[in-house]
Amino acid sequence: MKLDKIKIGIIGLGYVGLPLARLFATKYAVIGFDINPERIRELQSGLDSTLEVSEEDLKKVTLEKPPTEKGLFCTDNLEYLRDCNYFIVTVPTPVDRTNRPDLTPLYKSSETVGKVLKKGDIVIYESTVYPGVTEDECIPVLEKTSGLVYNKDFFAGYSPERINPGDKKHTVDKILKVTAGSTLEIGKKVDALYASVISAGTHLTTSIKVAEASKVIENSQRDINIAFVNELAKIFNLMDIDTNEVLEAAGTKWNFLPFKPGLVGGHCIGVDPYYLAQKAQEFGYHPGIILEGRRMNDGMGRYISTEVIKLMLRHDLKIKGSRILILGITFKENCPDVRNTKVVDVINNLKSFQADITVYDPWADPEVVSMEYNINSTDELPKGYFDAVILAVSHKEFLTMDLRSILTENGVLYDVKGFLKIPVDGRL
Repeated sequence: MKLDKIKIGIIGLGYVGLPLARLFATKYAVIGFDINPERIRELQSGLDSTLEVSEEDLKKVTLEKPPTEKGLFCTDNLEYLRDCNYFIVTVPTPVDRTNRPDLTPLYKSSETVGKVLKKGDIVIYESTVYPGVTEDECIPVLEKTSGLVYNKDFFAGYSPERINPGDKKHTVDKILKVTAGSTLEIGKKVDALYASVISAGTHLTTSIKVAEASKVIENSQRDINIAFVNELAKIFNLMDIDTNEVLEAAGTKWNFLPFKPGLVGGHCIGVDPYYLAQKAQEFGYHPGIILEGRRMNDGMGRYISTEVIKLMLRHDLKIKGSRILILGITFKENCPDVRNTKVVDVINNLKSFQADITVYDPWADPEVVSMEYNINSTDELPKGYFDAVILAVSHKEFLTMDLRSILTENGVLYDVKGFLKIPVDGRL
């Protein structure tokens, strides 16, 4: 298929799908599909609540009707996808309450594509999965729904997303893209498609499973490295040694990896290792390091809340009925994404001590926070009111806040990220 004859359907217009759709729309005709009508109305007005695409960039490519040459048309109407010959699925891949992979979004999006799939079409998946999901789980759904035969009537590809929410430096076009196809020929077509818009280049792998595996180990590796420094933080805390100072000194060596302790949430690092672990266990292998890293990082919310309680007690602050302010509830700094945020673990543990919790986050949408976690946030911070302030997320706005003014006379500050360089006794 010639590049100038391509029409792309992007399934899922969230943190991954929208930036990709906008990028492809600068060169191709793109139909952006999402099942959320409110999201579609928002994008049609030129606004992106995820803040991944600026209003200016979005309005440059967004059209009021399906494009014939290039541009982006956003819709929740499946019929507009029928003319597409490339489909790119960018839906989330969460875990359930027992940390088992939940492939429901992939199944449903595959059914959606299957309803409009034609002979010669190529379906590319970007969602992070364990090796084998694309061909063992998604392809059968496409075949059943469409009545077409895999690698005869239609084909597949895989190109794992590498989006870093909130990062305006490493945008989708500046991140090298791993690609794969269901056949060698299709792999080359998939690679050529991405290479036409990705300035950082592409890396074509020999199989879809290799590409799937490469993505899931990226986040697993990062998770393990953060778990290591989280454990170091616990050890050095017992020794009354400043962990950040230790890491700064160790970081003077050229090959020391600059990871910092903290909460590990979000839609990738806090989830993807469970996908790899699940598949490993199906083959009879217990992935000890991967699961131990997850155990360490998943336990940090409880650890932090316990350390805050200890700090308050050392300063003769009453815990029951105390007023504690949580600064930041997103899963990372300078980003509105609250998916799988582990700040919630800190909040819930503090509530078990009957503390009165207030949440303030200038980036998070209060309605989303309330809907997802049943937690109310505020922008009213009365002076001299809080017994303790926990800086949970290092948003840039917190650097200039007058935190001393909102603390009681004996109030303390606990800095999870080592962002403010406060004394170890938590007093300002």
